[in-house]
Amino acid sequence: MLNTILVGAQWGDEGKGKIIDFLTEQADIVVRAQGGANAGHTVIVGRTKYILHLIPSGILRRRTTCVIGNGVVIDPIGLLEEIDGLKKTGIDPAGRLHVSDAAHMVFPYHKALDAAREALKGEGKIGTTLRGIGPAYGDKVDRTGLRMGSILNAKRFAEQLQEAIRRNNALLKSLGAKPLPVKRSMESVLKATRCLKPYVANTVQMLHNATAAKKRILFEGAQGTFLDIDHGTYPYVTSSNTTAGGMCTGSGIAPNRIDRVIGVAKAYTTRVGEGPMPSEARAVGDLLHGMGREYGATTGRERRCGWFDAVTVRQAAMLNGITDLAVTNLDGLDTLESIKVCVGYRLGGKRIDHQPSDLGRLAKCRAIYETFPGWQKPTDRIRTWKTLPLNARRYAQALAKLTGTKLSYASVGPARSQTITL
Repeated sequence: MLNTILVGAQWGDEGKGKIIDFLTEQADIVVRAQGGANAGHTVIVGRTKYILHLIPSGILRRRTTCVIGNGVVIDPIGLLEEIDGLKKTGIDPAGRLHVSDAAHMVFPYHKALDAAREALKGEGKIGTTLRGIGPAYGDKVDRTGLRMGSILNAKRFAEQLQEAIRRNNALLKSLGAKPLPVKRSMESVLKATRCLKPYVANTVQMLHNATAAKKRILFEGAQGTFLDIDHGTYPYVTSSNTTAGGMCTGSGIAPNRIDRVIGVAKAYTTRVGEGPMPSEARAVGDLLHGMGREYGATTGRERRCGWFDAVTVRQAAMLNGITDLAVTNLDGLDTLESIKVCVGYRLGGKRIDHQPSDLGRLAKCRAIYETFPGWQKPTDRIRTWKTLPLNARRYAQALAKLTGTKLSYASVGPARSQTITL
């Protein structure tokens, strides 16, 4: 394995964190290249559960270097809390975690703006995580943001931050929200950034040196394909490019340096927040929620659930150039006698095999299903492909065939040991 991109092939929460953790045994460097603390990657190692929002999951492997690239928007307070949390478990990121000096920052006023704007939308709300991600990317595009490299000049950064808080307080007032206390807001940010200075680096040069030295780089995608700002179910999307192209621009690595793209998809479909979801089915949600599953790692919100949607994953494969498919959460379907798969959409009396970009048309799509026999046997203790129930193997292979991909991994639980390589 040389350079590998791993992306979510659905609406996020596909289990990317645990697949990344599994793959990092073969990687020298793991890179996050987009999104922010709105991501929530859960990894279980032994009896310890880790939930990482900004730091790449590779940090749990003690010989792995981790990079937060220029495309990520970083909450310095949240990042420091995450570092301190890892230290309490005996994992010290010092010397192994490097943060791009060109990555933009998320501040308390971004979170306040996020909440104020969502409140004003009422029933038309997007359903954001309220982590300030959208407003931070907005400042980036508006060329008014502050980047991680600016914290290296403490005096100048404090002046810039004070001016930014006052400017955004005026905006909060115009939205009918309460302005932030300038001094207290500055103190919390400045305390965090003082501690983060040793982590800031020119990560573009670092990664290019690594590719020249034939190091193996793994790019850890956050969110999912259909939360992409360009290719997702707009406007119910995130504020960054969550597809494979975003991994290149968000890290500074050229596309011709990528050797393979792994897409991660659940054996069914979930999403958090608003927007159309053609294969949504209450029966699936009741089953999974009744098992204590499918609650957001970042928000704690109950995820919407449905049958596997081959239309969306097939489109994700096209958008990302997916070469390998990892199917997760197979064990969530262990008890079912039969399992449905959405193989196409019916729109206005006609069958279509793609996801319409127009939200109104997508909302009118009705799923066309094929039914597969279940296996009705527990799979969580199975560790090899050959010992999986025959119907489970047939089901997973059918998902790969329907989406035009090659099945390479199957997961039967959240632990590192519950990942099967074909």
